[in-house]
Amino acid sequence: MNPHEAGGAAVGAGSADGAGTADGSGTADDLPLGESTRALRAGLPEPVQFEPPFPGPVFTSHYHLAGDPSGPFTYGRDENPTWSLLERAVATLESPGAPAEALVLASGMAAISAVLFSQLRAGDAVVLPSDGYQALPLVREQLTAYGIETRTAPTGGDAQGELLDGARLLWLETPSNPGLDVCDIRALAAAAHARGVLVAVDNTLATPLGQRPLDLGADFSVAAATKGLTGHGDLLLGCVTTRDPALMEPVRRWRKLVGAIAGPMEAWLAHRSLATLDLRHARQCAGAHLLAEELSSHADVSGLRYPGLPGDPSYAVASRQLRRFGSIVSFTLDSRARAERFLAELRLVDEATSFGGVRSTAERRGRWGGDAVPEGFIRFSVGAEDPQDLVTDVLRALDASRT
Repeated sequence: MNPHEAGGAAVGAGSADGAGTADGSGTADDLPLGESTRALRAGLPEPVQFEPPFPGPVFTSHYHLAGDPSGPFTYGRDENPTWSLLERAVATLESPGAPAEALVLASGMAAISAVLFSQLRAGDAVVLPSDGYQALPLVREQLTAYGIETRTAPTGGDAQGELLDGARLLWLETPSNPGLDVCDIRALAAAAHARGVLVAVDNTLATPLGQRPLDLGADFSVAAATKGLTGHGDLLLGCVTTRDPALMEPVRRWRKLVGAIAGPMEAWLAHRSLATLDLRHARQCAGAHLLAEELSSHADVSGLRYPGLPGDPSYAVASRQLRRFGSIVSFTLDSRARAERFLAELRLVDEATSFGGVRSTAERRGRWGGDAVPEGFIRFSVGAEDPQDLVTDVLRALDASRT
């Protein structure tokens, strides 16, 4: 297959590289594969003599198009070969055991908006988390302006399940950002589908290596690929994956109408980053677990949250649902001033608002004003540093930040 003829993003069941057909006929890669192998091969075209194994980004606004406008690539706002390969890769990772389609967009918020605004109409109701990403209140305002009813409940305790009657869509964010609560996707999806309600899951924190919402019954898996999926803090990107082509069509149309397309360089960088996803994510999760254990008995730390700790309120459901517990740890210091001193004392950690990258970042989350957290609340994203080096730096910074 020529890489410029990659076509759509549908992935065959069991196809490790996305080159298999949607009926699962597949290629030689239809084998049981580990996470690293799948991530390394995801979306790669079939080998072509004298062609590079991983094609470079395609920069174009239009294509040669004589006669009827049929074929995989017609105009730069609609299709791009670089997107197509990345979309096949994402679909492979989100749904390695069943055919799926993925769509990449300009950012995580573009992906969130594409699902919500393509699936909902005036008079519909949507159930959202009250403790989700801080931009969700802005989304709620816009939904309300369009005549869509918004209902909210916390992530913990599956509280959103009490608001499903008469709704069109249930939006879950699990683990939640920044509080790290976890809800039972399988149970909530079953309850929602019994009432004719669609289910979308923001899978940004977990990544498809930590959690596969489609396997748990969700209709959509949505993520800011800006974060852990690409992991280098150098691009903005979002993605939407579903196993139902009919559900994807409105999302695809929304992307076309608003022009929320990914640049070819961003898409190419994102695809290149997937090769190390398993290596990065495994190291980050191991580091986060070690840091959480160290902080769990620290006298200066309160409100510690990490779903992988047996004492965490979400541990029971997280143990059933998450394949990995993630790279984010949250905790609270006793004041805003103490939190700011702590952040200033860190030597191996960047103070930044993103997360999921190979370099550790942390921030006092209350500085934005959009999250219901204490003034001393810290969201800490563990990178790929030597875990003991990171723990040593954090403990030293805690000691140095005392007055």
